[in-house]
Amino acid sequence: MEPATELGRRLREIRGWRQLSLRAVAQLSGYSFTYLGQIERGEKPVNSRRVLEALARTLRVSPTELTGKPYAARDPLDDDIRAGVPAVEEALTGWWVGEAPEQRDRPWAQLSADVVRLNKVLRPDADFAAQVVLIPQLIRELLTASADPAHRREALVGLIGTYKAAAYLVHDLGFAGLPALAVERMHQAAEELGDPVWTTYAAYQRAQLLSGANRARQYELAVRVAEMPGARAETAGLAHLTAALASATRGEADQARTHLAEAAALADTIEPDVSPWMDTNFGRTNVGIWQVTIGLELGLGAGVAELARPVRPVGVSRSRQSAFWMDLGRGLLTERKTRDQGLAALLKAEELAPQKVRNNVFAREAVADLLGCARREAGGRELRGLAWRMGVAPTG
Repeated sequence: MEPATELGRRLREIRGWRQLSLRAVAQLSGYSFTYLGQIERGEKPVNSRRVLEALARTLRVSPTELTGKPYAARDPLDDDIRAGVPAVEEALTGWWVGEAPEQRDRPWAQLSADVVRLNKVLRPDADFAAQVVLIPQLIRELLTASADPAHRREALVGLIGTYKAAAYLVHDLGFAGLPALAVERMHQAAEELGDPVWTTYAAYQRAQLLSGANRARQYELAVRVAEMPGARAETAGLAHLTAALASATRGEADQARTHLAEAAALADTIEPDVSPWMDTNFGRTNVGIWQVTIGLELGLGAGVAELARPVRPVGVSRSRQSAFWMDLGRGLLTERKTRDQGLAALLKAEELAPQKVRNNVFAREAVADLLGCARREAGGRELRGLAWRMGVAPTG
């Protein structure tokens, strides 16, 4: 018998806590008894949000609880990242927008340079280690600066970007509850600015970062943002992409494609291809990357290679490039004849944004599954190395 993956172990444990048989979970979630047994034993990966969230609903837990996130530290860098999260939480919980912490002020030029570094370098590169150190300091300093009329507007915009970085950092690491709190702080800063450009942008982040436990609500919020007056094309386009993903996760393929088409139409109105505004990456290239993600969610498997073929993932951030290669790799790994290409794509994704890939549950599931195949067919050093770095222990 193959050893269970982390998700398989969690499925078995939580099912036991709920005192549910495997057959009962299968009936309630809409998946076969055989398939769920294979997931528990680590013989099949969970390769879509739809499966993960259906199981979480059946077991009455959040998807994060089922995945076992945040994952245990694998090395000193991982340990430092997780050790820094309480400081991020303290900055989010300790002060509302409008409250100024007592601290020594830095010159505005130094502070604004760090805001640029966070939003132009650290977050786009998915550098979790540097972000977890800088974000708490920036939140406190920007709150103080926002009380100064000379820098109030710039500081509030800086807070929106910093809270956004915090939201995606804790989301990727799997700290439940903190992304929603960071988005609420974004909303407070946007309200202070009193400009629909910013309030619609904060509303979009709310939809995008809503827990996967409620895709229907995510869809509702995303569509609302896409139709809001005053939203920039980037915001409306991103909202359509979120609506497309929510639709795909619910198995609504036609609706997902409709929203993808709306996003593509908005991307065609923007020059250059990748919008620099708020580092959203929105544009034709990013819509192409989302198409791969949504195709994978709709069950295309290795067929996403056709969607990926015209995409040249350049110009967007390393984080978005990594997402492209990660999802393409996951798709290619679903078929034996394209496994080598799939592993190469995952390694490319890890090279671009290692912390992002290693904390992605679906990438971990795909690697664990490939490792199981490799134990039967003789695996290579690259696969074993990737599995080790992810914490998917090459045992057995």
